Amino acid sequence: MLAWLALRGARAERRLTQRLVDTLDARFDELSDHWQAGQERQTDRLADRTEHASERVRATLDREVSALREAFHAFDAAMQARLAEQREQAAQRFAEAAGASAAAHERLRAELLDQVLTRLAEQARADRELLQGGLSGVSRTLDERLESIAGHVNQRLDEGFRKTNETFANVMARLATIDEAQKKIDGLTTSVVGLQDLLGDKRARGAFGEVQLEGLVRNLLPPDSYAFQYTLPNGTRADCVLHLPAPTGMVCVDAKFPLENYRRMLEPEASDIDRKLAQTAFRGDVKRHIEAIASKYIEEGVTSDGAVMFVPAEAVFAEIHAWHPGLVEYALERRVWVVSPTTLMAVLNTARAVLKDVETRKHIHVIKDALGKLAKDFHRFDERMNALARHIDQANRDVQDVQVSSRKISAHFEKIESTQLDELPPVEEGVGRDEP
Repeated sequence: MLAWLALRGARAERRLTQRLVDTLDARFDELSDHWQAGQERQTDRLADRTEHASERVRATLDREVSALREAFHAFDAAMQARLAEQREQAAQRFAEAAGASAAAHERLRAELLDQVLTRLAEQARADRELLQGGLSGVSRTLDERLESIAGHVNQRLDEGFRKTNETFANVMARLATIDEAQKKIDGLTTSVVGLQDLLGDKRARGAFGEVQLEGLVRNLLPPDSYAFQYTLPNGTRADCVLHLPAPTGMVCVDAKFPLENYRRMLEPEASDIDRKLAQTAFRGDVKRHIEAIASKYIEEGVTSDGAVMFVPAEAVFAEIHAWHPGLVEYALERRVWVVSPTTLMAVLNTARAVLKDVETRKHIHVIKDALGKLAKDFHRFDERMNALARHIDQANRDVQDVQVSSRKISAHFEKIESTQLDELPPVEEGVGRDEP
């Protein structure tokens, strides 16, 4: 701006000088024209004047013209000196302006770098806080999930211990009852009691079947998957119910021991007619037991669509399946499964495998749910990391753009600083005479 003002002042001074010179020339031309006109007008009147007067007038005019020319040359010299002085002043001001511009450029560069560094530091601090917050959230989520799983496992263990203790107490009570019954039996006979004598009474046979059923179920299934002497909504009481997963549901198990007719059927002294009558009565007993179980322990919406008849003696079970296939078909039609201790063990082992699989699936579901939530947290963490990477990349591009702008500004200042005033074209005399 100072250089432009200096150049403009120089041009203004040149125009002023040119105007003065043009004014003097115009006046000189007017005087010449006036003089020539007067010369022509006075030619006729002053023809008689002497040559001495003409010479005197011409000398006077020559002196005036010389004086004017000397005054013009003096004015031109003064103007040239003033232009030189103004040129020196403009060069000095331009140098000062270049120094001030360089200092301003350095200050601007420092301020830009400080702003960029400050922005990068703030962005990095914000991203670091965001990252720490995400990691803290993930850690808290994992801790909460682990605490929840640990509390669930502890609760299940406590319930298992409690039910195990209750089962143990029940077993001890049952053993005490059996001991008392054994003592009573020992008091009634002094000989060795065989199985036939022990099972002669229906109540004793029922107690024997229930105890055997209870022992098998307790040894093979977890405590929360069964219940003994369970009362159904219809008022009947089952010896045992198995709580199996859907779609099976609750399965009722009832112990039946049709032994009288079975023993009559196997007596060596019995005749063929007696054996046939005993066989018919045995089939009737078993069929009545099947019908009773089907009518009492299969209830739609409450129990499963089938029930189990537990026969405590393997021989009786073998008799039914080997010599009475009609009973087996009838039981299947009535949705009653006849089992012995051996086959009941197979059924209970299958039920235990199913329960174990369901329990495993439950824990897998919990773990899968926790992993799904963890995956969501990590997905959110990945998005925030990508956002942080984009911010860092954008900051890097901003720094590169600032460096490019800084290099361009430095190049412009270097060009300005390397420019010499002496390299400017000189102002020629007479240039600009045609300008207004």
